[in-house]
Amino acid sequence: MKRFKELSNEPVSVREKKISQYWNEIDLLKRSIETRDSKNSYIFYEGPPTANGKPGIHHVMARTLKDLTCRYKTMRGYQVKRKAGWDTHGLPVEIEVEKQLNLKNKKDIEEFGIEEFNKQCRESVFKYEKLWRQMTERMAYLIDLDNPYITLDNDYIESVWWILNKFFKEGYIYEGHKILPYCSRCGTGLASHEVALGYKEIKSETAIAKFKRKDKDEYFLAWTTTPWTLPSNVSLTVNPDVTYVKVKQEDEIYYLAKDLAPKVLGEDYEVLEEMLGKELEYMEYEQLIPYVNVSSKAFFVTVADYVTTEDGTGIVHTAPAFGEDDYDTGQRYGLPVVNPVSDEGKFLETPWKDKFVMDADLEIIQWLRENGKLYKKERVAHNYPHCWRCDTPLLYYAKPSWYIEMTKLKDKLVENNKGVNWYPAYVGEKRFGNWLENIKDWAISRSRYWGTPLPIWRCDECGHIDSVGSRAELVERAIEDIDESIELHRPYVDEVHLRCDKCGSTMTREKDVIDVWFDSGAMPFAQHHYPFENKDRFFEELFPADFINEGIDQTRGWFYSLIAISTFVTGKSPYKNVLVNDLILDKEGKKMSKSRGNTVDPFELFDKYGADVLRWYLVYVSPPWVPTRFDEDGLREVESKFFRSIRNVYNFFSLYANTDNIDPREFNIPYEERPEIDKWILSKYNSLVKNCIQDMEQFELTRVVRNIQEFVIEDLSNWYIRRCRRRFWSTELDDDKKAVYNTTYEVLVGVCKLIAPFVPFIAEELYRNLTDEESVHIAYYPEPDEKLINKEIEERMDLVRDLVGLGRAARENVKIKVRQPLKEVLIDGKYEALIKDLVSLMMEELNVKNVVFEKDLSQFMNYTLKPNFKVAGPILGSKIKFLGKALNELDPKETVEKLERDGKITLKLDGEDTEISKDYVLVNITSKEGFNVVMENNLFVILDTTLTPDLINEGYAREFVSKVQQMRKANGYEVLDNIRIYYNGSDEIRAAIEEFEEVIKSETLALSIERVEEALEEQDLNGQMTGIKIERVGE
Repeated sequence: MKRFKELSNEPVSVREKKISQYWNEIDLLKRSIETRDSKNSYIFYEGPPTANGKPGIHHVMARTLKDLTCRYKTMRGYQVKRKAGWDTHGLPVEIEVEKQLNLKNKKDIEEFGIEEFNKQCRESVFKYEKLWRQMTERMAYLIDLDNPYITLDNDYIESVWWILNKFFKEGYIYEGHKILPYCSRCGTGLASHEVALGYKEIKSETAIAKFKRKDKDEYFLAWTTTPWTLPSNVSLTVNPDVTYVKVKQEDEIYYLAKDLAPKVLGEDYEVLEEMLGKELEYMEYEQLIPYVNVSSKAFFVTVADYVTTEDGTGIVHTAPAFGEDDYDTGQRYGLPVVNPVSDEGKFLETPWKDKFVMDADLEIIQWLRENGKLYKKERVAHNYPHCWRCDTPLLYYAKPSWYIEMTKLKDKLVENNKGVNWYPAYVGEKRFGNWLENIKDWAISRSRYWGTPLPIWRCDECGHIDSVGSRAELVERAIEDIDESIELHRPYVDEVHLRCDKCGSTMTREKDVIDVWFDSGAMPFAQHHYPFENKDRFFEELFPADFINEGIDQTRGWFYSLIAISTFVTGKSPYKNVLVNDLILDKEGKKMSKSRGNTVDPFELFDKYGADVLRWYLVYVSPPWVPTRFDEDGLREVESKFFRSIRNVYNFFSLYANTDNIDPREFNIPYEERPEIDKWILSKYNSLVKNCIQDMEQFELTRVVRNIQEFVIEDLSNWYIRRCRRRFWSTELDDDKKAVYNTTYEVLVGVCKLIAPFVPFIAEELYRNLTDEESVHIAYYPEPDEKLINKEIEERMDLVRDLVGLGRAARENVKIKVRQPLKEVLIDGKYEALIKDLVSLMMEELNVKNVVFEKDLSQFMNYTLKPNFKVAGPILGSKIKFLGKALNELDPKETVEKLERDGKITLKLDGEDTEISKDYVLVNITSKEGFNVVMENNLFVILDTTLTPDLINEGYAREFVSKVQQMRKANGYEVLDNIRIYYNGSDEIRAAIEEFEEVIKSETLALSIERVEEALEEQDLNGQMTGIKIERVGE
C-alpha cells in the first residue's frame, strides 16, 4: 500500500474544482472560524463591489491580497470572520437600466414611472452575481457569500438613516447653493472625492478675448479655457497687488499683467502706463457677448487674490454661475448669477441654443473673431474632470445641494489618519493625508431615483426642516397609516408625510437620494444593523477593522467615506491597517480597456493555468502598490519554475518513500545526529519562516513569495534534493537514510503551510497527501525554531554553492559539459579553513579530481587597467586624458590589490598628485592559457581546462550513463528494474566503457553491457555517435 498519494495529473481546472468541492463539503470557512478563539479576533471589512458589472483581472488582484491576508491571520491563530457585501445603489445601476429601457434622460424616467424604474434597478443589481460567485469560488476567495450585507436592504438603509440623522441633529447637515461639479448626462452633482476619480486629458480651444473698456477704444485681454462660459461673463478680475500695463500694439490699446505681456504680445508693443491691479477696480467695460439680459450692475473690474501671473493674461474672465472662485467674487461684489444653460448642459438662449455647451466652443470663438473681439486662440492639452460613471465632461454649476460640513471634522480626520498603518506609507501620508488637509464639505445629495433616500422632510408652509433616524420614528411621526415593513426607497418614502412640530402643517420629504459613497462608507455600522442590533458587542467584536484592502482609486472613494463617517460617529478611524494595490496594466504599461483590446479574461486564465498560478504571479511580479505589468509569459514562467519544482520535490519524495514503504512520521533521527546538509536546509528553512513572518506582518508580500520561490527552487530542489539523491537510493534503511526522509518531510510540510495563504489549492493537495489531516487552511503557520538557525552552516554551504556556480560558469565559457571530468579547480586559499571539509561535495558538483586552495590566484590571471570614463570623466575633467597613460605604467596586479585594500591610489596627472578612487578604474581579468577564470562579487574560481585521455574516457562513460538513464525513464522502467545494455560504437567508446564497466553497471542497474554490430538508435556521446539499446531483465 502506498504511504503517500500521487499528485493528480488531471487538468489544473479539474484539480482545483475538486479541491473546491471538498472545501464546500467540510465548510472550510466555518471550520476556519470555529477552530479559533473568538476572543482572539482579526477584523476584516470587505469593500462592496457592484454586481451589475462583470468581475475583471483587477478584482482578482485585490481579492487575492484580501484572501491571503485572512488565511494567513487564521493560520496565525486569529478568528477571522469574512462577510461579503454588495453595493447595489447609485448611477452605475441606473445608467445600465436606462440603456436596457432606452431612456435618454430624467424626464424619460419620470414618464416611465419611478416605481417601475426602481423595480428594474433592484432586479438588475444582481445581474452578474452568479459570475461573481463563480469567480470567488474559482479563485478560492474564502468569504461568506451566503450572508452578505446588501446596501439596498431595509436594515442597512435604517442604519444609514440613523447616521444621517445624527449628522443632522448635531448641526452638520446644511442646504447650500454652491458651485458644484455637475454631470449634465446624469442630471446630478458630484462630491469632491468623486470628481477626483474621473480626470482625463483632453484637448480644447482656449481664447484670449478683447473686452472693450466703456466709452474708450481700449481693451482688457482676458484668457479662458472655457469659451462656452463667455456669454455668462459679468466681471473681469485682477490681482490687487500685481503690476499691470497699458500697452499699444498696432494702433490698439490693451491692458494685461506686466509679467505676461511678452508671452502674450510678443516683442512688438509699447508700454504706455503701469499700474497696480487695485487701481483698475471698478473700471467698466462693455458686455462681451450681448445675448443674455443682465438685470443688476455688472461689467466692471473686480479684485481677488486667487488671480496669478503663472499663465493667461493676469486678467480672469468671471462668470459666477460656473466657478467656485467666480461665485465667491460675485457674492462679494453683488454680481448677478447669469446662467443661460439647462440641466442637460445645453444653451437656453444665445445663437447656440440647444447645443451642448462644450461643443459650442469653436463657434463662440468664431463669433468673437467675426466681431473683432478675439485677440488669439490656442489649442491646449489639459486634465479635465469627467463623470466617473458615464464619462461625460463635468460642468461647474451653481446648484442647490445638501452638504455635510466635513470641514468641522478636519483636524480629527487628520489626527485619526496619522494613527493608521498605510501600505505603502506614502499613500496615507501624501495622497490621502494631503486630501484630508484640504477637505471640502461633502455634497451628500443626488437628484436621482435609485439610492438611499435622504431622510429629511421640509414643511410645506413654514419651511422648517427635520430628519428621521429609524423606521420606528417614521411610523410614529407619519400622517399616513404605515408600519415598519415599508420599503425605504423611492417612491414609497416620498408618499410619507410628517406633521410639522413648528406650525402643524404637512412636511414632505426632500426628493433627493444620497451619495452612493455614503452607503459604502457606512458599512462598519450598517452591515451589523447598528445601533438597532449588536450594540452590546459592536466595539468589542466588530469595530474597528484590523485590515482593509482596495485599489488606489479608493483613496478618495471608500477609504475616505469610511473614515469620514466613522470619525463622526465614534471619534475613531474605522481601520488600523490599509493595503493599497495599484492598477493592472498590460505588458507595455498601458491601461487595460476593451477599446484597446488589451484586457484579459480571468476565467480563461483560471482554466489554462489555474487560480494558484495566477494568484502567485500577481504577487510575485511586483509589490501590490506598484502598477502590475501583466504578461502571460510571466504566468508560464512561474508555472514551469515554481510549481513544477514543488511538485517534483514531492513526487521524488513520495516515489522513494512508497518504494521503500517508509513513513517518516514513524521515526525521528535527532537533529544533532543528522549530516551537515540536513542542518543546512533546516537552517535555511527556519530562516525563511522567520523572514516570512516579519515580511507578512509588514505586507511585504512580494518579498515573501520571491523568498519562498528561491528557497524551493534553489535550496530545496536544485541543491538539497539533488545532493541527497544517493541517500534516497541507498538500499539500507540506516540513520542517514532516515535523516534525509525526516528532513525532507519536515521541510515539505512546512513549505505547504508557508505557501497556503498564496496558493490554496496546491498547498491543500500537498498537505493532505503528506499529513492526512483535514486542511492546511486550519493548520497553524510555522514558527521558526531559532535553535536550528545556524548562520555559520548557511555561510559555508552558500559559499560552496556560489563557488560551484562560478565553476559551472567557467565550464560554459569553454563549452565543456559538467559530465566531462576535469583535473582541478583552484579556489582562494582564504576559504580553506571554512570549507575544507566540503571539498568532496565541490569535487562531485564540478566533476573535478581535485580542489586546490591557492594562496595566490593571480599567477593564473592577467590583469588590464582602463579609465572608467563614465565615472571619472565628470570629476577629473581635463585630467582624464592623462589617466590611461598613468595606469599603463603601473603593475596591474599590485594596483588591483591596493585598490581592493585601500579603495584608492594617488597618481600624478598632468604634473599634479591626484587621488584615484576604486570606481575610477575598470579592471579586466582574463585567464592564462589552459585555465578559465570567473569572478563575481570579488569571489574567484579558476578551472584547469586541460583534457587528458583518461579524463576524456571518463567523460564518454558518464555521457553513456546519462543516455541509458534517459532511456530507462522513456521506457517507463521502475526504479529498481535491472536491465541489459547493448551498444555499437567506436574503439574509443569501447575502451571507455570497458574501463568504467562496473561504474556504469552500478549507476544504471545493468547486469551486462554488450558491444554488437547491429544498427541501434544513435546517441551523441561528446561528439562520438554511438548506438544504444536497453532491455529490462525478464522481458
